[in-house]
Amino acid sequence: MSESVTILEARGVAKGFGVGPARNPVLADINLKVEDGEFIAVVGFSGSGKSTLISLLSGLAQPDSGTVLFKGAPVTGPAPERGVVFQNYALMPWLSVEANVALAVEAVHKALPKAERRDLVATYIDMVGLSHAKDRKPAELSGGMRQRVSVARALAMRPDVLLLDEPLSALDALTRAKLQDEFATICEREKKTIVLITNDVDEAILLADRILPLTPRPEATLGRSFAVNLPRPRERAAMNSDPDFIRIRGEVTEYLLDLGAKRGVDAASAIVLPNVVPITQKPAKLPAAYEKRAQSPIARRYVEFSDVRKVYPTPKGPLTVVDGFDLKINKGEFISIIGHSGCGKSTVLSMAAGLNAISSGGIILDGREVSGAGPDRAVVFQAPSLMPWLTARENVALGVDKVYPDASSAERRDIVEYYLQRVGLGDAMHRLAADLSNGMKQRVGIARAFALSPKLLLLDEPFGMLDSLTRWELQDVLMEVWARTKVTAICVTHDVDEAILLADRVVMMSNGPNARIGNIMEVDLPRPRTRKALLAHPDYYAYREELLDFLEAYEGGANPAPAQLEAIQNKRAARMARQRDTVRAAQ
Repeated sequence: MSESVTILEARGVAKGFGVGPARNPVLADINLKVEDGEFIAVVGFSGSGKSTLISLLSGLAQPDSGTVLFKGAPVTGPAPERGVVFQNYALMPWLSVEANVALAVEAVHKALPKAERRDLVATYIDMVGLSHAKDRKPAELSGGMRQRVSVARALAMRPDVLLLDEPLSALDALTRAKLQDEFATICEREKKTIVLITNDVDEAILLADRILPLTPRPEATLGRSFAVNLPRPRERAAMNSDPDFIRIRGEVTEYLLDLGAKRGVDAASAIVLPNVVPITQKPAKLPAAYEKRAQSPIARRYVEFSDVRKVYPTPKGPLTVVDGFDLKINKGEFISIIGHSGCGKSTVLSMAAGLNAISSGGIILDGREVSGAGPDRAVVFQAPSLMPWLTARENVALGVDKVYPDASSAERRDIVEYYLQRVGLGDAMHRLAADLSNGMKQRVGIARAFALSPKLLLLDEPFGMLDSLTRWELQDVLMEVWARTKVTAICVTHDVDEAILLADRVVMMSNGPNARIGNIMEVDLPRPRTRKALLAHPDYYAYREELLDFLEAYEGGANPAPAQLEAIQNKRAARMARQRDTVRAAQ
């Protein structure tokens, strides 16, 4: 057995920015050894210093104290033996895919014959699956394709160590999952020494030999090391049933959640929510007979989508995006909608919001047809759309002042501040929206939506722009606030775990165009829910397996037969039955 050789090392490394009282300490006492051929994943929260660590390891920045060593020699600057792939693609927009990769090869491998350099470029473009697009410019590529170019460029330099700084974090969840699988294949083929910075625990487990969490700032340092001793190649769907994967995933997630909890939360709010009713909730004067007849059905079928279609005109003729969406939602129910890109999820939501006209069919909310936007429906978008020149408090107050015209100014103030406290912004409510992080802005968006006390809450990938760990925090915030209001809610998401955490039912969409409901999964998990609690529930991974199998069945535009979808449902039910039998036998 060959002896392991340390190829990259950090000894007592510290780094901060600024001087004097304004100094911002970022990293402290970083000690790291990366063995030749090892794949390390460093996970941590936004702003914890992960990218600063990559800059130090690559030689793009120098530590304030301590030393970074490569093959035993101090790192004094960047060098081609340490290749870097950043979160943003940094491609030359006027060059083709081939020319972007060739640029790096020509700079690093000048001594090679021209034919060998050309072959090197072709080999790595083919490895990332872009041979068909080698003549395209970056503007003609999707985000995932651009990141493939960055990876090909880094690999073509043939570095001894590859440093990946959140290379997939800007992509949607499903594109990210596809590229993770491709990265796993490439890494197996290349056998490189790799340090990956990521905020995605599943990505870390799928790819790495070892996971190292970075503690929150200030003075972040590396925490407990987690070995990932899962056999390779690792298949995402198969891992979901592997007890070792479930154990590692639970341990890492719980460790990170505990780190996040230590960052501090707002002091408990002394504000009591005023007992006032917004204009959207004031009962209309209805005939007694109608009121009596309508009471029960509206509670049971509070929101009704009846054969809803959306057709767009195109130069080639009408394009039916959503084709016959039928769904009945009870009052207080939380629905998640999931599916591949282009399946019409957001189109359904925008029609429910009244922001997009319905081509045919109808949507009924609380006994009234949806015919346009209104304050009885609150929407939280992927980007929160705040007024940047107003404070967080003023942004929420804009809607509250309109929706509660009969409340006193003190009552309206208490409504605003109550919900800002609930989402963890009690100490930041007077900061300008322009000065808030993306996660804080989305908290304002959530507070604003709940403060309107809507009949229907619509969430369009509300955490899609945030890193995974910030998403966890805000999902728990959303669940905590929702548990107090029980507002009827629909959430569009790409995230399997988010769909299960939030929902009473998960609606799975078929591929577009002509998308419709492909399957509905009842989620019978106890509330109140938190991510930590769900990880410990025996049925959680069975629900997860059904969603992953469903998405795989529709992968690449496929149209699975009803029997295949039924088999997926039966597989989940059988797994849950086996688990219950095991629990009963243990008792």
